[in-house]
Amino acid sequence: MVTLRSLVFFAILILAVIAYALAIMVSSRWMSRDRLQGLSRSWSRFLLRTLRLVCGLDYRICGLENLPDGPCILLSKHQSAWETIALPGVIPKLQVWVLKQELMQIPFFGWALRAFDPIAIDRSAGRKAMRQLLAEGKQHLDAGRSILVFPEGTRVAVGQRKAFTIGGAILAERNQVPIVPIAHNAGVFWARRGVRKRPGCIQVVIGPPIAAEGRSAQTLNALSEEWINSTVESLPQQAGD
Repeated sequence: MVTLRSLVFFAILILAVIAYALAIMVSSRWMSRDRLQGLSRSWSRFLLRTLRLVCGLDYRICGLENLPDGPCILLSKHQSAWETIALPGVIPKLQVWVLKQELMQIPFFGWALRAFDPIAIDRSAGRKAMRQLLAEGKQHLDAGRSILVFPEGTRVAVGQRKAFTIGGAILAERNQVPIVPIAHNAGVFWARRGVRKRPGCIQVVIGPPIAAEGRSAQTLNALSEEWINSTVESLPQQAGD
């Protein structure tokens, strides 16, 4: 039954991607990228409701009061596809996403992404990619947008750790904006390479801002990594816990 429900959700996900992508591409002709984020949030919330109704998979978020009024660097744990769907809808801030360039080539999904002017990185470009991140990141932060980064760079299985890349922390240091760490256990219910979505409740925890003033990028990165990983490990590690 879990597999069947998961396949039904997957079919709805594909249809929702196509429908919202078309709406975003058409609307982008006269709407700004910030106003378009309303459509992004609508897509996210629709899929979160669908997950709850079809798969019995809900979420609970705490720590929204930790979000600062101004722009920040959002550093999130990366365990599954859930957070890429959910964070645009559950984090009430104008966001720009740092993502791998290949995602822009996915039909409909990638086409719609272009309307939001993400920071699309060629991960093989080395220093050029870092210069791109810093230049484009500064432009977005100056415009009042927060930057969402998955510092592990790829999905990491439950119970495992991967060293954080330092790009988000350098952005915070250079622009003197806080880092807001985000921990969750989505991978417990939606595995990084799995189709099955187990019923339950994903826990999302938004941590206190980590101030950039007086701290190096290395220190900011280390503080973020330790808080996120230790908080993730304190959350349920199996469905049904």
